[in-house]
Amino acid sequence: MPIPNFRRLLPPLLLALALPAGANELVLQAPDAIERLLRPWLPEEAGSSLKLQAQLGEILATEGYFAPQFEFSESDNELRLQLDSGPRTTISQVALTVDGPVEAKALAALRADWRLPVGQPFRQEDWNEAKQQVLAELLAVEHADAKLLDSQAEIDAESHQAQLRAHYDAGPRYRFGALRVEGLQRYTPELVERYNRSVHAGQPYREAQLNALQTTLLATPYFASVQATLDTAEASVTDGIATAPVVVHVRERAPHRVAFGVGFSSNTGARVEANYHTPDAFNRAWEFDSGLRLEQKKQTAYADIFLPPSERQHRNSFGLMLENTDIQSLRTSRYAFGAQDVQQRGRLEQRTSLSWQTERREPEGAAESTSQALVPNVMWTWRRVDSVLDPHEGLVLQGQVGGGAKAALSDRNFVRLHGRYQQFIPLGRQDTLTLRGEIGYTVADSRQGIPQDYLFRTGGTGSVRGYAYQSLGIREGNAVVGGRYLAIASAEVTHWLSDSWGIAAFVDAGDAVDALENLKMAVGYGLGARWRSPAGPIGADLAYGERTGSVQLHFSLAIPF
Repeated sequence: MPIPNFRRLLPPLLLALALPAGANELVLQAPDAIERLLRPWLPEEAGSSLKLQAQLGEILATEGYFAPQFEFSESDNELRLQLDSGPRTTISQVALTVDGPVEAKALAALRADWRLPVGQPFRQEDWNEAKQQVLAELLAVEHADAKLLDSQAEIDAESHQAQLRAHYDAGPRYRFGALRVEGLQRYTPELVERYNRSVHAGQPYREAQLNALQTTLLATPYFASVQATLDTAEASVTDGIATAPVVVHVRERAPHRVAFGVGFSSNTGARVEANYHTPDAFNRAWEFDSGLRLEQKKQTAYADIFLPPSERQHRNSFGLMLENTDIQSLRTSRYAFGAQDVQQRGRLEQRTSLSWQTERREPEGAAESTSQALVPNVMWTWRRVDSVLDPHEGLVLQGQVGGGAKAALSDRNFVRLHGRYQQFIPLGRQDTLTLRGEIGYTVADSRQGIPQDYLFRTGGTGSVRGYAYQSLGIREGNAVVGGRYLAIASAEVTHWLSDSWGIAAFVDAGDAVDALENLKMAVGYGLGARWRSPAGPIGADLAYGERTGSVQLHFSLAIPF
């Protein structure tokens, strides 16, 4: 880099000697882009002009301006700085060297992805990021020992050009070795292996696969912290390929947890609840979850046991539940128990279950009845969304089929079919159109003798806003009970005012009936507010129901099913 021109520094040096430090107001005259760059760094009052010139020169150099011209003048207790930034330095040459057994295709990709190519303006921040990006890509794929050996940016202030050189040592290519688990007290290494779907001995090292294993284990109920690393210090090298063990260090969660909570739902009212949870029931790494939830319109006691994944990645569970409800003048009491198998196949989740329940119905103004059913059921859910908790684009589909038979502990023969659809369509960066649809059909000669779980009511949050929870259905006395047909459609546009807050406009329509000729869609529409919480967008909606002429307030956690 050329020696600074001290003749240019002489005027501000003499001016600095003549001015008392801090006595004058500083006025900057420069192009808008340069003024915006320097404004945060300017003092309110001028001190030493020589010191100020040095400081501003350093800031300009980080943006590629290495030959600025400074002219100082004093008038009326003001120090005026006329600044000409000069031409911006651009990249004239890049030399990227990587030592080690890097595949030609991978090396070509590193050079193609270089973030500071020839012709681009030089910025110190971009230069630092470009060097770190190459190192990060080497470390992420096979080369766990990669290092940046040397780097240099040669700046020619006269020609306003920069020549960049970066030299790396990729180190050997790594393969995953055996899995070694540290920190276990109650559990065995086999439990970790059951959740391991990404790191297998003999496979090429990938940082992303280590991260996936770490994320998967953290999502289990067993571990409070997980760190997965490749132990390069214990690597063995054969034919230029290094194999290193994978060390998974874990810290187990507390074996018992008791929680209490309060809340409110626009569907079921105020709520208090207590929950007991242990991830190690009977010392077998069985997750046991039980609780009591008391709501104004629903009271529930439950106990469930979830088993660790099988070798084929099936997740089995079983449990029981007791529930009382008083919704739309229909009182129900039921108890149920069942078992379920969950399997994930890429984007498709399959849930196969078998449950038995008995239910007592007490509709106001109509006869009481009791029904029971043993129901096998299969549900498929397919997801393709850009974010599970806060989707902006994507599609979710769900379908299920189940039924009961008189020959197998059910009071009536029936088959229940149900499907749901939800799509998120981006309308620019800040707006999202959400479409939702739901259909259901219980195939039976009568709804009598079928528990409410296998019939359909709608209305309320998550279904048809503008109507009270489960107020759309079949009139039986003064109560609303479930019908054999269901149809729901919804459209909503959300506009995000900031990263945290948004507004929404929506229209819903739906109904539940016992015969198709009686289907008349109840329409509701309104406006809502959205807040992005850590658990997903929380919504508060004010909706008007055309059928009833009333307004309803709804609260919801607006994430896909």
